[in-house]
Parts: sequence; structure tokens; C-alpha cells
Amino acid sequence: MNLTRILPFARELLAKAVPENGVAIDATAGNGHDSLFLAKCVGEHGFVYSFDIQKQAIESTKKRLISENALTPVSLIHDGHENLLTYLKTEHMGQVDGAIFNLGYLPGSDKAIVTMAEKTITAIRHILTHLKSEGLLVLVIYSGHEEGQEEREVLVPYVRQLPQETYHVLEYRFTNQRNNPPFIIAIEKR
Repeated sequence: MNLTRILPFARELLAKAVPENGVAIDATAGNGHDSLFLAKCVGEHGFVYSFDIQKQAIESTKKRLISENALTPVSLIHDGHENLLTYLKTEHMGQVDGAIFNLGYLPGSDKAIVTMAEKTITAIRHILTHLKSEGLLVLVIYSGHEEGQEEREVLVPYVRQLPQETYHVLEYRFTNQRNNPPFIIAIEKR
């Protein structure tokens, strides 16, 4: 048996939750890998929202989508994920199938620009409100840097207090690795 690594496991979970013609959110566009993955999940008649506060991330995501001939409508949004409700189309309210956050900083860029727990929690609340039954929100938490540790210390207690009558919350991590390896929190709406 081979244990699935963190990022492949996140995608495995999302692939089960996000159907063809579905609606998905990449809350941290980064270099566009998750936006492309979600675009392939929902197909050309689905819809993906892709957020990032860095213009570089939006441009990287756009290039990746174009180079892969992604036909899905992807809304590239140069704004923080906490402002999701400003962009969520009326027909997608309550219809979100899946969402992913890769928290921390954009690889290969300014490590001083990081995700912040308060803004992430605001975005989580918005997404959970508009997540369909059996929809899934995945958080990939990188706590190998000081700001990431601070974010982890706020996010983990927050998700653990979500009511079990409404949500299933899963933590998936490798516990014997050095330097605070990334881990996943997956929240499924019941």
C-alpha cells in the first residue's frame, strides 16, 4: 500500500466532489495548477472562480490555462478570497461543488506576501454558505514559516468547532516529518 501524498490527496478528494458542469473555487490561484485541475473537473460547461491578491499569480494562471487549452469559463480575479461574495454570480449561490486553498505564499515570489487567517476564515465562511450538500472545501496548510504557523493556530481550532450536524471535518497529515510539513483539512457539507 502506498500512502497518497498531500497535494495528490487534495485533488483526489476534489475529483470526487466536483462534477462535470459543476462550480468550483480556487481561492489561491498561485501558479494555476489547481485552477487548471478544477477546470478539467468541471469541463467546458462548468465554471471556476480563481482568486489571488498577486497580479503575478493571475498572469501565471492565465498562461497555464491558455497553454493547456482549458475551455472552461474561468474567472480570474485579482482580489482577496475574502471578497468572494462580490464576484459570486447569482446562479452559483448555493451551488458550489468544491473549493481549494493552498495557504502560505506564492512559490518563487515575495515570501512576505502571505495568506492571513482572518481573511481566510471570512472566505471559508462564505464558501461554506454557498457549498452544495456533499460539496467539499479543501485547505492545504503550509506552516513551515512563521506566518503559516500563526495561520494554522487560528484555522485548526476554527474548523474543529464546526457543527458535526452540518459538516464532516477531516485532517490528513504525515506526523513524523520534519519542519512542519503541509497538511490537509477537508470540510464536507452534509
